[in-house]
Amino acid sequence: MPIKRLKHYLDERYVKYVVLSHSTAYTAQEIAQSTHISGKEFVKTVMVKMDDKLTMVVLPAACRVDFGLLRRSTGIDRIELATEDDFARMFPDCEIGAMPPFGSLYSMEVVVAKSLQDHDEIAFNAGTHREIIKMRFSDFVDVVRPRFLELTFVVPSY
Repeated sequence: MPIKRLKHYLDERYVKYVVLSHSTAYTAQEIAQSTHISGKEFVKTVMVKMDDKLTMVVLPAACRVDFGLLRRSTGIDRIELATEDDFARMFPDCEIGAMPPFGSLYSMEVVVAKSLQDHDEIAFNAGTHREIIKMRFSDFVDVVRPRFLELTFVVPSY
C-alpha cells in the first residue's frame, strides 16, 4: 500500500494531514474536480531531468511547467520532461503518475513553483490514483525543504 510509507514519514515528523479517497482519476484536474479542491490548491508532481538528474517539480494542477522559464531560473540548459521509463524504478511503492511530492523519500530534489508560496494548504496524490493527502503548506515546506522557482504558466480554460 503506497500511502503507508508516506503516512509513516509524516507521522514521524508530527505533521497533521487528512487522507481523502476518491474514485480513480489520472489527471490532477480530474482529481481536483472529484474531490472539490481548487486546481490552485491541488498540486501535481512533474518529473523532469535537469542535466540528467531526476527532479520533482511541484506546481498547481491548473498550471504547466514553462521549460524556458525553468532554464532561466536554474541556469541549467539541459532540462527536459522525464519519461516514465526514466523514473518508474525510482517509485516502486507508487502508481505511475501518482507520486507524492516528497523528494526526500526518493533521494531527489524538489522544486516548487513560487506561485504556491502564499497557499495555506495543499493537496496531492498519495501514491495512488485513488487517495490524496491534504496538509498545511508550511508543514510541507518544513519537511521537504524545496527550492522555490518561477517555473509555471496557467493553462487557459475554455
